[in-house]
Amino acid sequence: MVEKSREKNQILSEIITETVFKYLTDAGLTSNQDFTIPVEVSNHHVHLTREALDILFGKDYQLTKVRDISQPGEFASNEKVTLVSSKMKIIEGVRIVGPERTYNQAELTVADGYVLGLNLPTRLSGDVIGSQPITMIGPNGALNLLEGAIRAARHIHMTPEDAEKYQVKNNQRVKVETKGENGVIFKNVIIRVSDKCKLAFHIDIEEANAANIQGTTYCRILYK
Repeated sequence: MVEKSREKNQILSEIITETVFKYLTDAGLTSNQDFTIPVEVSNHHVHLTREALDILFGKDYQLTKVRDISQPGEFASNEKVTLVSSKMKIIEGVRIVGPERTYNQAELTVADGYVLGLNLPTRLSGDVIGSQPITMIGPNGALNLLEGAIRAARHIHMTPEDAEKYQVKNNQRVKVETKGENGVIFKNVIIRVSDKCKLAFHIDIEEANAANIQGTTYCRILYK
């Protein structure tokens, strides 16, 4: 009698395991990849064109580097600007990330949006058409932008070789699981493929705090 009960429990356990695994697979919540993608966290910052730097800091002014950041050629500068919204709300000391860009942009957090009174659209960097207006103030002048304030969409930078390895395509949306006891799953993560990129999953500081991400952390892609 006891033996039959054990057999039934074993069969039931196998059925449950198989059912749960199938559900997770169908939902895209399984992965055959290890946790190999670095997670990097950014705070609010701005990108500026040559013309914008001339207005804000003076003609031919050159940004000075504090430190390199992960993506090749990019750096955090010593220079900062003050942001002012159309509602006359202010955030001071927002750092410029170099090098010079072909567009002007303020990448902000949800909390920044509350402070400024702006409903920030979630966009990839550079996609500023139809975004929120913002004024930037530097030591030499002010720049009034009709659009340019966004919240950065979470994304993964990778090379074409990385994309082949992880079996994903440029602009594909995936789920991402972070490693650790408090690991979480991020949805709608956009793949950004370029031969000028270095592999990294980028989120903002609010997302990192919500997920209790601290120090060096890695993630993996879930394929749906």
